[in-house]
Amino acid sequence: MNKRIALVTNALDFVGPPAVKALLEDGYNVVTQDPAFQDSNRQDEYKANFPGTFPLGLQDPKNLIQHVWDKYKKVDVLISNDTFPAIHIPIEKANVEDLNATIQSVLVYPFELMKEAIPRLKKQRRGNVIMVTSCRTELPLPGGAIPDIARAGANALVKSLSIELAPFGIPVNAIAPNYLYSEAYFPKAKFIDDPIGRKFIREVVPAGRLGEPEEIGELVSYLANMKGSFHTGTIIKFAGGWPAAPQRPI
Repeated sequence: MNKRIALVTNALDFVGPPAVKALLEDGYNVVTQDPAFQDSNRQDEYKANFPGTFPLGLQDPKNLIQHVWDKYKKVDVLISNDTFPAIHIPIEKANVEDLNATIQSVLVYPFELMKEAIPRLKKQRRGNVIMVTSCRTELPLPGGAIPDIARAGANALVKSLSIELAPFGIPVNAIAPNYLYSEAYFPKAKFIDDPIGRKFIREVVPAGRLGEPEEIGELVSYLANMKGSFHTGTIIKFAGGWPAAPQRPI
């Protein structure tokens, strides 16, 4: 198979849809992993709607990586698109189970995924790695400890991965969104259709709106298609200028 191969995890959620769209437009065959694809009917429907994709329902990181490399012999772009509902609650009222579940999804899973991918990436001595994290940790808010802890760890993982893979010419970078339109975190009904939600976004985000999926797709395309490897270890904010100091009259 001569076409470039990309792997996108959680392809139906968060940055998955715009990432898949951008990669298809760039000419990739895209292996799309998502829990929903354990249903063969969902797989068939998705393949029909998005030619050039190869949906997989495999959940275990080791099995997923082994399957993809066994079948396609390479991965040119690996996108770990990690998502979990943001649980906002004061620490004194929080439970450890929620913390563990969040860390498992947005930190442990990508750690395990990359642990399995690293030997294969080193052997092929090429490939771009993109982690989807969050920049929410730039302005911690009351009640946000659980997602903040997990996302801070994920951003630290990116830095560590970049150091380990830099000698092999493999860049590792993160796209760190906040205030991106997605049904996972900023659903249309609450933050676009509802006047109260729109007002909140205008007041908080310097750009005055939510980020569009197509805009983050442009960033995915840039990182996926880099020919050099010197741009590595970066956490690229995608947040419309947030956070910014409140505007005060002069």
